Amino acid sequence: MVIKMYGLFRQLRAKSLPMRPESASGVWGYSMYSASMAAKMFSIILFVSISTSGLIMSKNAVAQEPDVKHISNYVPNAKLVGKGMFSYYFWDVYTGELYAPEGEYANQPPFALKLTYQRDLEGKKIAQRSIVEMKKQGDLSADDSDKWLSLMNSIFPDVSEGDVIIGIATKDGTSVFYVNGEKADEIEDKVFTQRFFDIWLSDKTSEPKFRKKLLGNG
Repeated sequence: MVIKMYGLFRQLRAKSLPMRPESASGVWGYSMYSASMAAKMFSIILFVSISTSGLIMSKNAVAQEPDVKHISNYVPNAKLVGKGMFSYYFWDVYTGELYAPEGEYANQPPFALKLTYQRDLEGKKIAQRSIVEMKKQGDLSADDSDKWLSLMNSIFPDVSEGDVIIGIATKDGTSVFYVNGEKADEIEDKVFTQRFFDIWLSDKTSEPKFRKKLLGNG
């Protein structure tokens, strides 16, 4: 951000600003006045930029609080197991964080998976990709595939950079989803819960390196 502001500053210096007669005399006075005005504008822009960045960081910090609370409601003594960035070719897609009781994942509920998106994605594509990955875990009937796809289409919104989706596997085998701190839905289906989280946590996952990061071994 500062680099961009400095680029704007240089552009402002390069432009011809009106000369103030009472203070500018000749070429030197004109240049000094132009540079002074550009510098002042750069200082103002930089101050606003830093202030805005601080506000955004503050909001993000506040946004983390309900995430921890929601997870703790279902995962007792929830602590981070591991985290990592999931990338597709050259693009960062989302940061994943796995939470389990005392930070120890026992390959069974309860646990929570938090995804913080780094780019824009359509909700329907997230749902479609999830079904594709769930099918890779084993046979999936057409009925279950259609039913689960419909459910996920209703849960997953279009996301932008910074959006957070949390999936929680409860001790009863229910899947609970939160989107940006707001509860989206619950799916009371143990098979769905198993197959959905196996996308990332099964040893059959298509992304074993990312799995290792989530498990704290990456």
